[in-house]
Amino acid sequence: MVRTIFAALTCLVVCLTALSADAAIHPNVILIMCDDLGWGDTGFNGNKIIKTPHLDAMARDGMILKRFYAAAPVCSPTRGSCLTGRNPFRYGIVHANTGHMKPGEQTLAESLQAAGYRTGHFGKWHLGTLSKTVRDSNRGGPQNTEHYAPPWENGFEVCFSTEAKVPTWDPMRKPKGKAPSKGWAALTEESPSQPYGTHYWNEAGEIVKDNLSGDDSRVIMDRVIPFVKQSVKDHKPFFCVIWFHTPHLPVVAGPRYRAMYPDADLYHANYYGSITAMDEQVGRLRAELKSSSLSDHTLIWFCSDNGPEGNASAPGSSGPFRGRKRDLTEGGIRVPALVVWPAKIEAGTETSFPMVTSDYLQTIYSAVGLVPYGKWPLDGINLLRIIEQKQQERGWPIGFQFQNNAAWMTHRYKLLRTGKGAKEKYQLFDLLADPGETTDVSQDHPDLVKQYQRDLDTWIKSCENSSQGNDYK
Repeated sequence: MVRTIFAALTCLVVCLTALSADAAIHPNVILIMCDDLGWGDTGFNGNKIIKTPHLDAMARDGMILKRFYAAAPVCSPTRGSCLTGRNPFRYGIVHANTGHMKPGEQTLAESLQAAGYRTGHFGKWHLGTLSKTVRDSNRGGPQNTEHYAPPWENGFEVCFSTEAKVPTWDPMRKPKGKAPSKGWAALTEESPSQPYGTHYWNEAGEIVKDNLSGDDSRVIMDRVIPFVKQSVKDHKPFFCVIWFHTPHLPVVAGPRYRAMYPDADLYHANYYGSITAMDEQVGRLRAELKSSSLSDHTLIWFCSDNGPEGNASAPGSSGPFRGRKRDLTEGGIRVPALVVWPAKIEAGTETSFPMVTSDYLQTIYSAVGLVPYGKWPLDGINLLRIIEQKQQERGWPIGFQFQNNAAWMTHRYKLLRTGKGAKEKYQLFDLLADPGETTDVSQDHPDLVKQYQRDLDTWIKSCENSSQGNDYK
């Protein structure tokens, strides 16, 4: 009932505020996200080993976002922020495999669908289970029906989705027996194997059983391309979410991609190779957009959901930043990112303006001529003036929470709180002068620390109020 009412109200808002349905005014929107890709894992951010020619070309055609943040240092919370414009602590998905997308939340897909967009989700969902009857992935099945919240009940009319991770090559298979958690050499047709335990599901809630071999990114793109073509045929703008599994563990690269990195051990070659295979599919998508004359009026965002997995000996790189996945230091939340929109964004540009995945919602609403529904708190801002290079400084801070840690980030400073209660500790970093967070300057700016502590506490209380469901009332 709540979702039905919200959809009706959103449709009314859309009718009152939407512009012409012409494609030049209603751009297509694509959100591409990798899983555990580090800031330093792409050529456009300076990596000299991993081959990412298509992402690098995308960077030349658009804008590199040098200071782009995931809303959380792990995957599920960040994904929810992309679709709601809200911090994960408002809607209750504060870690991987916890919570689900609540019916009261108004997703980007629901709003754009009401505005006449065709909507599709492809790849990793991780915002709720996809089945109430079949044991699936981490939580799917009759034991967790309270977390059933598939993409097709959150505004996506075409789906090819998994609940959580899969191997990045032959996504439905793993070696017979105990499979290595980090990955393995690509299986052959004759290799002893067993089901991985996660399925791809379509919008009818059915398990997909065909075309599931080889590179997982290609398997996903094989569904995206027909979605794009059908949208063109139907003369409808589209909203397409492509959430690759690459390079999340277990990471596996096909023989051709592993062979591109002959000097690397299996773990590193799999990691590098899977990223190159994914990069190839980004190029395939952009080639399709070009051949369909859609490139100029398609807004594409690319990012990762958090920093790289593992420790410093693992393949992923957080570049010059401290920390990795699960950290609120820069290495855990600052991620590689690009935006391309030839009609609006000057090619070959870059910005160090602080942005976050929660900014997607208001930015996309503005781009397509909508206004957010309701008066509940949104944590993101509209980035259109920034990507059009008309604004230089962020006035609205970005808040982060994860487990017992929190952070409050302005354009220049970042207050980092570690621990709670008696173990609570605060540090202040000048990110413009010290992006590596090597020097705590809290003693030099005691008034700023007090102000940011108050602001952080107020924001956390606001998130707690939201998480209790009070926004939906």
